Amino acid sequence: MRARELALDLPETVEQSHFGKADFRVRNRIFVSLPEADRVVVKLDRDQQEMMAAAEPSVFRPVTGGWGQKGWTSIMLEACDEQTFRSAVRTAWRNVAPPALRKRLDASQI
Repeated sequence: MRARELALDLPETVEQSHFGKADFRVRNRIFVSLPEADRVVVKLDRDQQEMMAAAEPSVFRPVTGGWGQKGWTSIMLEACDEQTFRSAVRTAWRNVAPPALRKRLDASQI
């Protein structure tokens, strides 16, 4: 999957590093990290996390421990199609992007 490309397609996204692993940020707020080749972690809110994990438990799993309780969610790439991945990454971007940035953009652009 083109996880890196899809994350970088979002407005004002930059790639940095978090504990030696690639992450993607909008205005210095992390919304995606790439901890392993077969797994991506996204920042969801708890309701989004619960809904996605219930709908597709082979794709979405809360990160273990406290980070998972804050909405950080693993996406198992081998079970995830591109459309589902793209939707989850866009949701994570919206969750951390400042309101002024979200308002300036047309919803169809992201």
